[in-house]
Amino acid sequence: MEYIKTPLTQKEIKELLKMLGMKAEEIVRKGEPLFKEKFASKKLTETQWIKVLSKYPILIERPIIVKGNKAIIGRPPENVLKFI
Repeated sequence: MEYIKTPLTQKEIKELLKMLGMKAEEIVRKGEPLFKEKFASKKLTETQWIKVLSKYPILIERPIIVKGNKAIIGRPPENVLKFI
């Protein structure tokens, strides 16, 4: 799924985070200009981060690979090889 073109709902983000075993802030692309401009100086709750990621999908780390009920972030690429 190309979540940049078709943003994930808050519910889908929560499900993805559960599969990843991560918190929302951990999948934020902190090098992204949008993050630096709007969010770098803010301390957000988990719920607030999920709302932000749903509204601004460019901030979600990518690629994320889903297999069954588990998911990983595909960086570095070696992670993908171990996962599949």
